[in-house]
Amino acid sequence: MRFVPVKTADQQAALTLVGMRERLIRNRTQLANVIRGFAMEFGVVAAKGMCRIELLLERIAADHSLPELARELFAMHGVEYRQLLAETKAIDAKLIALHRSEECSRRLAEIPGVGPVGASLLMMKTPDPRMFKSGRDFAAWIGLTPKDHSTAGKVRLGVITRAGDEMLRSALVVGATALLQHVRTGRSRHASRWLTELLQRKKPKLVAVALANKIARVAWKLMVSGETYRRTEGQTQAI
Repeated sequence: MRFVPVKTADQQAALTLVGMRERLIRNRTQLANVIRGFAMEFGVVAAKGMCRIELLLERIAADHSLPELARELFAMHGVEYRQLLAETKAIDAKLIALHRSEECSRRLAEIPGVGPVGASLLMMKTPDPRMFKSGRDFAAWIGLTPKDHSTAGKVRLGVITRAGDEMLRSALVVGATALLQHVRTGRSRHASRWLTELLQRKKPKLVAVALANKIARVAWKLMVSGETYRRTEGQTQAI
């Protein structure tokens, strides 16, 4: 079954949903940074990661050496932070429902590092995939192709161009990063030879972008051909 774009009205509604999710995540990140910054002013430092914010708020609430007013203000921040989390989860639930209703989205979610939300974004944000000549062109459209600074016969590839759709690019890089974390700890069955050898030569962030590029190419092929993802090592689709 080939890629069939959703109806214009449905697509617009879905893109509005995606925009709401992006805004909620941006606001949540900003609030988390504010909470961390205020906590550091009182000498309270938390480990990196969004999952650490709740623990930080709990520590502050239980720390009676801090002024009562400060703890009250942090509690207010906590209420706002949890509300943003709840709203984000509600939006994600709607996106997953849309994902399950689309055959192509379900196939895309089988690609390691994509998942339901990433597959939904690929479906919603991608124009007719047949307008791209190749997976490389599609990855370049997203902004996952490194800039070429080659001179005098020497190839020097720099940072990614950051052209194209920022939301889609971010989703693919985040998915690739999560997949790499499992690969590096030996908890993933998707550790291909290409990926493990690249991890030995390059920094994890660079590998994540390279993996996101490959994921984009595989996604393009599935959208154009109607095929399903094949996990067998050695096949052209294998991550």
